[in-house]
Amino acid sequence: MPVSDSVSRPDTDAEGERLPINELFASLQGEGKLAGVPSTFVRTSGCNLRCWFCDSYHTSWDPTHAWMTLDEIVDEVEKLTPSHVVVTGGEPLVHDETATLLSELADDYHLTVETNGTLETEAPIDLASISPKLASSTPTPENAPADTDPGVWTDQHDAARIDLDALSSLVEHADDFQLKFVVTGRDDVPEIESLVEDIRGVTTRPVRDDDVLLMPEGQTRDALAKTRTHVADLAAEFGYRYTPRLHVDLWNDAPET
Repeated sequence: MPVSDSVSRPDTDAEGERLPINELFASLQGEGKLAGVPSTFVRTSGCNLRCWFCDSYHTSWDPTHAWMTLDEIVDEVEKLTPSHVVVTGGEPLVHDETATLLSELADDYHLTVETNGTLETEAPIDLASISPKLASSTPTPENAPADTDPGVWTDQHDAARIDLDALSSLVEHADDFQLKFVVTGRDDVPEIESLVEDIRGVTTRPVRDDDVLLMPEGQTRDALAKTRTHVADLAAEFGYRYTPRLHVDLWNDAPET
């Protein structure tokens, strides 16, 4: 999995608001409208969903992290070069402290928040990278990661994966947004089209086809090689945008990429 399964830094002894941090590193944004842009990634641990294909296994199914104060996080971000910061997870918005972190970074950085679109926030966001989870993401005993039992997550994930109020709020609140769908195949397209129309029906902000990105499922180069051409063809056919997964193409499933 392309996230750390161990955390080298210890929990902080300092006082102040804290977040569970799985990774904090500089690389290139691999996905979406800003693919290729040098970026600092702040990856929190913890998620309210359990996609079977999650590429952040160690922030969801088997969370690992160190507790850091917001001041420590800001200090580490400032030591790195990029002016673009991606706050990701897991699902970063499950933590109230994420909003405070975004507020502390807002004056000095372009902020992207990677979210599954089920939670609202009033925090400053330059680009809301919203990834609504399709029915094909639901974990089952047959597709769940090895050595895991989805248990109650099958029903819980399916019931919680779409929240139109939260999606509308995120679309309207951020300076810019993208709807980034993980696509497993053609069968996902009718749900994508239906959901895009539903979002258009509940938000006053225009949702252009150019704001809808289709991204191939695949956590490794070999897996991605089997899906990306098909998903690119679907994007061209239906008039949506295709997004690569540059970090997978470049570094496979290495952590901190």
